[in-house]
Amino acid sequence: MQSENIGEYIRQLREKENMPLRKLAAILDIDQSTLSKSERGERPVSRQMIPIIAKTFGLNEKDLIVKYMSKQLAYQIADEQYANEILKAAEEEVKYIKKQKNK
Repeated sequence: MQSENIGEYIRQLREKENMPLRKLAAILDIDQSTLSKSERGERPVSRQMIPIIAKTFGLNEKDLIVKYMSKQLAYQIADEQYANEILKAAEEEVKYIKKQKNK
């Protein structure tokens, strides 16, 4: 599950349930061609789709969000020389932002 992109994962879920592309596209309220491109990795998967996909396939929403967001971050910084340091700094930034919001 770690190696494929999120679109490929969605395709695997859909095919495992023998769900036609048109049915999932209708559930997600998107065009079939958009979903097809997302499944092939030619178009990004929308963050708004994640809770709907989790519900549709009976998945833990938190786990799917973590998978989705971690892939987004990983692809964004994978080629950076200081990727690990960036992740550590981002973790500190998240802690700071949450602390400021709770004040």
